[in-house]
Amino acid sequence: MGVRRVVKGVGDFLVETVGETIAEAILTLLACALLGALALIAYLSWSFSPPLTLAGAALLSLALAHGARSTFRGPAKGRGRRGLAAVTSFAFLLTAATAVFLLFYATGCDCL
Repeated sequence: MGVRRVVKGVGDFLVETVGETIAEAILTLLACALLGALALIAYLSWSFSPPLTLAGAALLSLALAHGARSTFRGPAKGRGRRGLAAVTSFAFLLTAATAVFLLFYATGCDCL
């Protein structure tokens, strides 16, 4: 009876380890693909029009700064987030989540 329990425990451990390894490889591959796509977009944008690329980056930075301010400052008393504040907060949180994803997974790939 003890041998069966040990074999079952070792089998469960191996299945979990292989599953985590495969999931880690998939996430790393996705992060490298995302990083490559972002680099390609930046390259193509810059080759098309450098001033327009800088203007777009400035506008995006302004929107993300507004989103960060409205996220960390919180809504006014008695009011929830509305309109532009809700959109920029969502964009800021999505960008932050993407940056964290890239930080943890893309730094582990050999594409950097």
